[in-house]
Amino acid sequence: MKKFNLDDLCRLIDHTNLKPYATREDMKKLCEEARQYHFKMVAINQVQTKYCATLLEGTDIHVGAAIGFPLGQTSIKAKVAETVDAIENGADEIDYVINLSELKEKNYDYVKGEMEQIVSICREHNVISKVIFENAYLTKDEIVKLTEIAKIVKPDFIKTSTGFAPTGATVEDVSLMKKTAGNDVKVKAAGGIRDADTFLEMIKNGAERIGCSAGIPIIEEIKKRMTNDGKDFIEI
Repeated sequence: MKKFNLDDLCRLIDHTNLKPYATREDMKKLCEEARQYHFKMVAINQVQTKYCATLLEGTDIHVGAAIGFPLGQTSIKAKVAETVDAIENGADEIDYVINLSELKEKNYDYVKGEMEQIVSICREHNVISKVIFENAYLTKDEIVKLTEIAKIVKPDFIKTSTGFAPTGATVEDVSLMKKTAGNDVKVKAAGGIRDADTFLEMIKNGAERIGCSAGIPIIEEIKKRMTNDGKDFIEI
């Protein structure tokens, strides 16, 4: 078990607003909350990148742009262009959605090639790369196969979900991804993580980032538990 203080836990959270109707005021609020709680990143739609990068300039809070979001059904060329544009506008993390159709066709060379191109661009610019699987639509064998491809390409993270599919992260999937990836690639859990118990369970099973819009109530609940226990840390 490992000890986490409150800031350690906050630094695992990608504070998220991916709503298609999010306004500038919503983005301002998201960034202000990220500053207040010292979250690791704001997770946003790519078009919001420049505005959020400006708001968070001079902080250690990252700006994470969603690429090919939420379906992944654009060409590699289009995803590459989105990635480059996001980085040029201040993104220092990229979360892109794989092409599920090509995976279902067992066109693994395509999936690997797409991953290689996007990860390569991120590496070139010292930007963190995350590959979104969208596990709700995958078999366990497909999750394992994708993880094995990621072990070769080595993005920084593999991620469970967009949050737009019928289901999000599950403990079972996080555990499977971590077991398959080992220490080669980190795991990010996202989608449907709304309470402290689920948050902690994801970490316990190997997630090293949590994408959620409920980070504030989760952290406040954990803070309350620490206070009640008379401790300034929690063991996971």
